[in-house]
Amino acid sequence: MEQKFETLYNEYKDMLTENILPFWLKFGYDRINGGIYTGLDRDGSLLETDKSVWFQGRALWVFATAYQQVAQDEAYRELCDSLVQFIEAHCFDPNDGRMYFRVSKEGKPVIKRLRYVYSETFAIIGFAAYSKAFNRPDYAKKAYELYKTIEQYLQTPGVLIPKFETESIGFGLPMIMLNVLDELRSAYPEAEVELTDAIDAHIKEIQKNFVRPEMEAVVEQCNPDGTLQLDHFEGRLLNPGHAIEGSWFILKEAQYRGNDPELIKLGTTMLDWMFKRGWDEQYGGIIYFRDILGKSGTEYWHDMKFWWPQCEATIANLFAFSLTRKDKYLSQYEQAHQYIKKNFVDSEYGEWFGYLHRDNTLSTPLKGNMYKGPFHIPRMYLVCCKILEDMGK
Repeated sequence: MEQKFETLYNEYKDMLTENILPFWLKFGYDRINGGIYTGLDRDGSLLETDKSVWFQGRALWVFATAYQQVAQDEAYRELCDSLVQFIEAHCFDPNDGRMYFRVSKEGKPVIKRLRYVYSETFAIIGFAAYSKAFNRPDYAKKAYELYKTIEQYLQTPGVLIPKFETESIGFGLPMIMLNVLDELRSAYPEAEVELTDAIDAHIKEIQKNFVRPEMEAVVEQCNPDGTLQLDHFEGRLLNPGHAIEGSWFILKEAQYRGNDPELIKLGTTMLDWMFKRGWDEQYGGIIYFRDILGKSGTEYWHDMKFWWPQCEATIANLFAFSLTRKDKYLSQYEQAHQYIKKNFVDSEYGEWFGYLHRDNTLSTPLKGNMYKGPFHIPRMYLVCCKILEDMGK
């Protein structure tokens, strides 16, 4: 068994350092204007010169973490320095301090999404990773200050424009905050108690409102009082990959707390329900959307296979196996692992395809856009390498 894990570790590390990261360094890194492009075609040629602000922070996390965890490559450091400079110079609106969603190649504003704080959350994890990798405590402090800023946004009525006129609450924000707070805590231990308390609050919110034992599902949206919205498309929509991502954030927190049994139970329960609902028994892979009542899918991409849910299923099942040693999680991990290798990895040009139809035929060969870039895939390899390394100790 240990030999198998060592083989997997080497496979993942090689994919990361010889395939995925070199692809983005070669084709994504903008050495003229700074920062990173993500609008790339299959062969790495540029399709879109605007830059995703999410990915300036996400790529910073990836390359800083890779520098710290797997290879102290000076090319990683160079890109990280460029990303930090681009974020600080171009990604914040000087008028109100809010971050943009999309900027031009030179960094001029293109789109600002006033109902979200996701650009800020990804900048936080990027700054936190940069501080750890390159001994820059000033960036841990900046990450913490940005966290306090978004907390203020979230607590001040009217700062964030709601998506719906009728009130509703979503799984996405408390889920992503588990990851943000964990990354920030590791970089800024001065606030460990405060950040751990905040993690507790988000876990309680997830458990109270979105983890639904009566339906054996993790819902994406509900009313503020926790009741379900089963007479609406959005209220019935399940996003298995999203819920599975949240499950491994909770499992990671369980590990941080000395393998806390209650958090392991919560994380594995979420994984059990949503892997069962999401896995396509006919063609393999995690389907993008499901309806909680089994009604007809409403989004035209509802049954497609996107790259990132496969990443989350791989991480979550390996994490669950490492904490429980239950064979079913190893089996589900192997399903996801082999499915990715067969269908998503581009053996000719490198990196992964992002979008497949349900039967695994290719929808588009592009390698990146405003939502796909160097994050979920390299994070999968990085996190799985860490899990495998820990299991081998």
